[in-house]
Amino acid sequence: MSKSSLFCQRQLLHYLADGHFYSGQWLAEQLGISRTAVANYLNELKLHGLEIYSVKGRGYKLAHAIELLDANKIKKIQAAGSAQILVQHITDSTNCQLLQRLQAGQGMHSGTVIVAEAQTAGRGRRGRLWYSPYGTNLYFSCYWRLEQGAQAAMGLSLVIGLAVCRLLQQRYQLDAKVKWPNDIYINEKKLAGILVELSGQLDAACDVVIGIGLNVGMPAQSNEHIEQPFTDLRTASTQQIDRNNLIVQLQSYLVSILQEFNTTGFSPFISEFNQHDLYANRQVYLMAKTPIFGICRGVDHQGGIIIETTQSTEIYYGGELSLRAGE
Repeated sequence: MSKSSLFCQRQLLHYLADGHFYSGQWLAEQLGISRTAVANYLNELKLHGLEIYSVKGRGYKLAHAIELLDANKIKKIQAAGSAQILVQHITDSTNCQLLQRLQAGQGMHSGTVIVAEAQTAGRGRRGRLWYSPYGTNLYFSCYWRLEQGAQAAMGLSLVIGLAVCRLLQQRYQLDAKVKWPNDIYINEKKLAGILVELSGQLDAACDVVIGIGLNVGMPAQSNEHIEQPFTDLRTASTQQIDRNNLIVQLQSYLVSILQEFNTTGFSPFISEFNQHDLYANRQVYLMAKTPIFGICRGVDHQGGIIIETTQSTEIYYGGELSLRAGE
């Protein structure tokens, strides 16, 4: 998409963000384009999951007022010395954007973040599509440098989950749980997912890209795209959710816990994880080459899940494993 098209879409949303009706003619005049171009730009935004009503004689309006991401506002509320937060309109994937910068040799400070209003190729674990409608959720990726190498990343996705839980508990009074190895749940419904991607050597410093998709205000049509129970912050919390503030808070909590992790590794987080373990002491089914049924007994010092079966107690690590509540 050209820069002029992105600019026009952004300007149209600047007017429509308040949730009121605006005529196509008025919008066209503000941007110096035709009414047909207005309709085309808004149709493109609909394809990215934005709910836009068109009523003859009244014009266009969003189904709900939205708060657009604002790079200037974000910068103003960041603490002094914080790493950069880059805001994109529509991108393929915020994780891909950071990985491309690494591959191009662009230097970044640990804690650098990219966020976007929408993703066209958002990814979850095991290559699953991550539904990324426009202007409603958080699509957030953070760069971190692990000086100890990729082997030190054991348990990293769980630590990231704990950072999200700390934020939700301390800022929004929400009791969130971590579903091993990379999901956040509230009231047995999925709120967020984590995707950690590594680039580097096992025994040398490596680059880490941490992707977090967090549901803030899922649109009505989301059930058509998601096959599991889900929730969002606006449903779970009584507080007003400001996405710009939330981005800054999330960066701060991530950097804080990653600094801890760099120094101590995963072991000191075991107790905290067990307090937030979605399936603690519950019957579970672990999908692997040979399905495993047993009781979830927490995690070990590397973040491996401990499952007690009728025959033995074993530890299992990430990769292609998935966890489901047992019957």
